[in-house]
Amino acid sequence: MTDGLDGWHERCRSRSRSWPLRAALGAVLLLLTCGLPAVLLAGVLHEAAGRPTVGWSGAPVGDPATRAARELGERIGAQLDRQADALLGGDRAGFLAIAEPAARPALTRRYAALRALRVTVWRPEQTGLPATVPGRPDESRLVVRFQYCFVLPDCRPSPVLIGTRWREDAGTSRLVAVEESRSAEAGARPWEASELVAAVGPRTVVATTPALRGKLPGLLRQAEAAARVADGYVVDGAPPDRYRIFYAGRAEWLSWYGGGRPKWTGGYAVTVGGGHHEVVLNAGGLSATGTDDLLRHELTHAASLPERGYPGKATWWLVEGIAEYVGVGGAPVSRYEGLAEVRELLAPAGGWNGRLDALTPADDAPARRVSGSYGVGYLAVRHLVDRFGEHRLLAFFRAVVHDRRPLDEASGQAFGQPWTALHDECVGYARSAAG
Repeated sequence: MTDGLDGWHERCRSRSRSWPLRAALGAVLLLLTCGLPAVLLAGVLHEAAGRPTVGWSGAPVGDPATRAARELGERIGAQLDRQADALLGGDRAGFLAIAEPAARPALTRRYAALRALRVTVWRPEQTGLPATVPGRPDESRLVVRFQYCFVLPDCRPSPVLIGTRWREDAGTSRLVAVEESRSAEAGARPWEASELVAAVGPRTVVATTPALRGKLPGLLRQAEAAARVADGYVVDGAPPDRYRIFYAGRAEWLSWYGGGRPKWTGGYAVTVGGGHHEVVLNAGGLSATGTDDLLRHELTHAASLPERGYPGKATWWLVEGIAEYVGVGGAPVSRYEGLAEVRELLAPAGGWNGRLDALTPADDAPARRVSGSYGVGYLAVRHLVDRFGEHRLLAFFRAVVHDRRPLDEASGQAFGQPWTALHDECVGYARSAAG
């Protein structure tokens, strides 16, 4: 299980440009369980719904109700397998055939979105036994874990938990409804909630709504350029097989992955399992330059962060600092647009105690406070890179964020220096750079 502050990374709006790097996505400010193992989540769901799980209910093997539920589960499983084969085979009629007419419009949209994303794996796995829907004695509900891949058939699949409802018709199970995913507080994935169009490149998949279709060619070019940069900051293992990027219009921004981002957010990344982080950009107000910076920042999170998320607020400065460092694209420190906000934060009235582990901005923090926090994180990382080089910085990052070692231990291992002294150097460098 994650440590509470894992999984989401966010970016804010600033006065300088529409979606500046310094207030980027990366702040893990929401108490989420995105990294919860799917098996655990399934158990939680079944417990909350009061339904038995296979091997968990304790009912005797020969219990008539249990035997009936298992037989129903087998019929449902056969239908789900047929539907999966149809999806992967491009057979829309077959995909819809297992469902009652009322369920087909939503399924049609979902089918089209998954095909647009070039789904290559779609594997349904039952998490327990079907149970009667309260108040609907003719319907049963079953939570299904779907494992999915896009573009490549041999990727590590991402899991999503989805509630399904069924009705028996002459000995055949018919799908009545598909709910939005309940994989922790992450909320519905874009392909569950919206009609999508997509473009695929060598390193990225970029998707948006039909209304924003015209943005896709430019977004794909920008995403591919950002991916080539982000690939250089992989900390553990290989780069993502494809970076997954979703470009949200106003309505989609409020619904994808549950919405509810802090007001200063312009984009975010969320871990969805299988080694993947999916990135969402807010279409409102993004300029071409801001999009380039934001993509480099966000894809750096996707490349560098562990699947289970990072340890929490105390390491926020490092997680965001490295993403800001990559996001600025090699620009000189003097051109960093957040220096004025850094100066305000470092002032006696700035409200910061001078500790990097206390740098995380609150959800309701003013935009300038957020921008200053990202700026200090960037400058701290920039100092470490200037002094020790990127290779040793990444070794430090891995020790702290992936291996969750104490800062003193990680600093001694990566830099050969005590962290207390380096911490003060980093803060001093930020003061000097901000002027």
